[in-house]
Amino acid sequence: MPPTTRSKQGSPAPAALATARETDINTTIRQRPREGSRSRNPDDVYDAKYAVDLATYTVDENVFLFVPNLIGYVRVILAAAALYYMPNYPRTCTVLYGVSCLLDALDGLAARALNQSSKFGAVLDMVTDRCTTACLLCYLASAYPKYALLYQFLIALDFASHYIHMYSSNVTGSSSHKNITADVSRILYYYYTSKFTLFMFCFCNELFFVCMYLNAFIQTPISSVVLPELVVKTGLDKIAPCLLRGAANLTWPQFVAALNFPLCAGKQIINVVQFWKASKILVGIDLVDRQKARAKKAAEEAFKASKGAAVL
Repeated sequence: MPPTTRSKQGSPAPAALATARETDINTTIRQRPREGSRSRNPDDVYDAKYAVDLATYTVDENVFLFVPNLIGYVRVILAAAALYYMPNYPRTCTVLYGVSCLLDALDGLAARALNQSSKFGAVLDMVTDRCTTACLLCYLASAYPKYALLYQFLIALDFASHYIHMYSSNVTGSSSHKNITADVSRILYYYYTSKFTLFMFCFCNELFFVCMYLNAFIQTPISSVVLPELVVKTGLDKIAPCLLRGAANLTWPQFVAALNFPLCAGKQIINVVQFWKASKILVGIDLVDRQKARAKKAAEEAFKASKGAAVL
């Protein structure tokens, strides 16, 4: 867990905040470094109580009501409604869940267009993603008991990789968990830098799980009339005739899931890489802290020794 320390400074009183704003509205309130922080940039560290008071008494700007965050609240409501309908109403659940996922791209666009990017919004977005996917995987674990352990592993991997990645970004002073340099990880660099790549991996990952959810309700194979016509138009009947015979026995959720499986599997590989790289970052910081502690201890012992020699 992050180091817990208590600031020696008192929290600002509401009156003091109001006076400061009336005196100079353009004055930037100084950030107060938290003692014991391992961040490389102390200016990026905030005192918790001071931040709470600012969020409570600041009236000229409300981050909670930023447009991207309002979109985030709608996503949460839609996801909750989707979970409510999930056991018995697959169509309603799929529509609600799909809209909630698609809004994930809209809130980012709104944040950049309106200059309303915020740390709260970034965390709200990630928490919503993790929780909705986890709830869907929980249902899949109950719908497919044979693969329950696999779905449980995917939930654990998703939460663990994103938590440790966020934590490592925080202790290194990064302004965003998406700010990855190529020298740290080329895979994560290309994944987070390209918005199209990030969207496709996340979209196909969710679509695969949604198709597996729908497969629990749809048992009818793809029409033997529609599929051959599609294959003939694309020329696959000459290239891969076995594809036609195999696909005809699949339901359409199985067929779509098969198309999205490669990127879904790739997303899990990225989660593993993300977990491993973040672990190495934290271990590297631990080694630096231990070296500093040993050097400090050696300096103190040397000082005591020299002081004792001077007395003699």
